[in-house]
Amino acid sequence: MAGKHGLGRGLSALIKEVPSAKAVTPPPVPTKREAGLEEITMVAVDKIRPNPKQPRHKFTPEALEDLVHSIQAHGILQPLLMRQIGQHYELLAGERRWRAARQAGLETVPAILKEVSDRDALELTLIENLQREDLDPIEEAEGYRTLAEQFALSQEDIAQRVGKARATVTNALRLLTLPEEIKQMLTDGRLSTGHAKVLLGVTSDEEKCLLARRVVKEGWSVRVVEKAVERLGRAPRKPRAMRADIPGAYLQDLSAKLHQHFGTSVRLTPSHTLANGKKVRGTIEIDFYSNEDLTRILGLLGLANQG
Repeated sequence: MAGKHGLGRGLSALIKEVPSAKAVTPPPVPTKREAGLEEITMVAVDKIRPNPKQPRHKFTPEALEDLVHSIQAHGILQPLLMRQIGQHYELLAGERRWRAARQAGLETVPAILKEVSDRDALELTLIENLQREDLDPIEEAEGYRTLAEQFALSQEDIAQRVGKARATVTNALRLLTLPEEIKQMLTDGRLSTGHAKVLLGVTSDEEKCLLARRVVKEGWSVRVVEKAVERLGRAPRKPRAMRADIPGAYLQDLSAKLHQHFGTSVRLTPSHTLANGKKVRGTIEIDFYSNEDLTRILGLLGLANQG
C-alpha cells in the first residue's frame, strides 16, 4: 500500500496543527483561512453528505446530545475532513460533529477539503474511525474485515495502520463468527467483548446462545462464563459396563429434552450391566452457576419452597 499519502498514519498525517474553530456564530470573515499548510473552509451544513462506507452505524442519542451542548458552548474545535463531489461534500471524518452541528442549528462548519480517490477515501474513513475508542465491537470488527477484503491487507497490516496490536484485530474478527443473536447483544452493549471471547470456545451455536442469554439475564461475570464453558468441554466419563440399560438413541433424545427443560447442561449417564451381571448405577448431573440459578432449577423440580 505504498504511495497512499500517509493514510496508514491516520488523521495526524492529514491534518496539520490547526487552531480551534468557533462555529456557534459563523464568522463574518472570508470563508477560507490558512492553518499551517491546511486550508480551513466554512462549508454549508446542508451541502454535506455522510460517507456510506464508514464503519459506525449507530449514534447514541445521549452522547450526541452532549456533543450538541458542547458545540453550542464552545463551537467545533476540530475541522471536519471531507472531499468535494460535484455540488456536495462527502464526509471522510467527523460525522458525529456534523450531526451535532445540524441539531445545534449551525449553518456552516469548518472543514478541511482533501482531493482523494474513492479507494483512498474508503481507507481513510475506515482507519480514522477504527482509531477511535467509541465503536461497538461489531462495528470495529466489520471495519477490519472491510479493510482486509477491499485492500487485501493482512491482519498485521491492519494492526499497523490503525495503531493497535495484531491480537486486537484477530480477536475482533473472530467475533464475526458468532451467531447473529450474540452479535446483536454486543452491539446493544448487553454483552461484553470479554464474555463473547469466552463463548467462542463453545462448539454449538445453540449452546453459545443459551449461555449468552443466561449472561444477560443473570449478570454473569466473565469468570462464571469461563467455568460454564469449561464444564461443557469436559469429556464424558468412559463407561465401565459392557451393556447400557437404556438404548443410545433414547438416551440422546432424553438428554436433549432435559437440557431444554432446565435451560442448562444436563449429563445423563445410564445404568449399566457388567459382564458378571452386576448393576452399575446411572447418574443425572444438572449444572447451575449461582444461587439464583439453583433456585430456578429447584422451582422447575417443584422444590423451590421446601427445606
